[in-house]
Amino acid sequence: MSERWATRCVTLVVVAWVIAGVAVWEKAQAAQDTSAKNRAVQVTETDEQIRIETPELEAAIRKQGYVTGVAAQSFLDKRTGFRDAGFGLDIVDWIMEPGSDAAWRDQLDKELVYDFNNAWHGKTPKRSIEGPQICTRAKSLAPQVIDGKDFVAVTSRFQYRTAAPGRKAGSVWNQSLVFPAGKRYFLSSDKITAVNSSDAMFLRLDMPGHIKHNRGDTFSEVYLSYQGVVPAAEFRESFAPDEKFNYVRGRDKRPERFIRAYHLRNPQTGAAGPWLAGMTLDPDVVSEAWCHQRGYVCLIEEFGGRPIRAGESFSAAFVVGFFDSIDEMNAVYDQYAGHTGLEVDTQGWKLKR
Repeated sequence: MSERWATRCVTLVVVAWVIAGVAVWEKAQAAQDTSAKNRAVQVTETDEQIRIETPELEAAIRKQGYVTGVAAQSFLDKRTGFRDAGFGLDIVDWIMEPGSDAAWRDQLDKELVYDFNNAWHGKTPKRSIEGPQICTRAKSLAPQVIDGKDFVAVTSRFQYRTAAPGRKAGSVWNQSLVFPAGKRYFLSSDKITAVNSSDAMFLRLDMPGHIKHNRGDTFSEVYLSYQGVVPAAEFRESFAPDEKFNYVRGRDKRPERFIRAYHLRNPQTGAAGPWLAGMTLDPDVVSEAWCHQRGYVCLIEEFGGRPIRAGESFSAAFVVGFFDSIDEMNAVYDQYAGHTGLEVDTQGWKLKR
């Protein structure tokens, strides 16, 4: 082999090495860029709360005070600059069942008493099985952050401390909130593992959440998939939960999708914002839901309402977030429809039927 030929061979090998090295670097850089995009999530934790920020959203989960779900006005849609307009999202109350507590009301912890035949609870007799109302009375939770590859999740747990006469305290509530990368919504699930038996046990919560307003200044309309679009003017005067816009399983036709949403607007300018929706992914789990006015629009939902034995559990799964239209809500709903639970760990999250 000539000296010139040998030099050319060495040069070609070096060039090949350089090209291969560049290719490997570009691949690594692309992977790093993708990872950075997926991990463009900031989690800040203090003694008071966990704050989550993604390129699409901001949200806070309270540890102290008014707890459960996503904290009031902390849920920000970065695309539009709008926030939720209420007291929080996926906010949790008591374990309940149908029937009056009148026979043992004098023996109840005061906060378990459930008055009815009034403007805020309506005429339907119901009673608390276990308390306290978690959001207002638990006072402190210890939510845990799960930092996944393309999501961040927060899980919470509470064991009920008080019970009606003849019932035990100690049922466990679990909540999971999952914030997927690139989405303007989060997925959630609430689960009760019961220490009591009941013919129709249910959990009460706010879904998506109540609406603070002054004669409809923060929203222009409400969408109820079992009712249709309701203008804000319908909520200028107070009315009871069972007077209108009330859904009861078995009495009313079950909707194909169970979606409740409100169309935000700027209270100063009147400019339209996005919809904020709460979707219960299996309509059959909802036993009752209402949308009534009591100084604010109250969006209470109750799920379960079927026989359960001590040691069993029941749950529901939700999508809560910002959407540009009802059609977009429907499309996202159909993507996740039919599920009642949510499992999550560091390896990923999965909806369960």
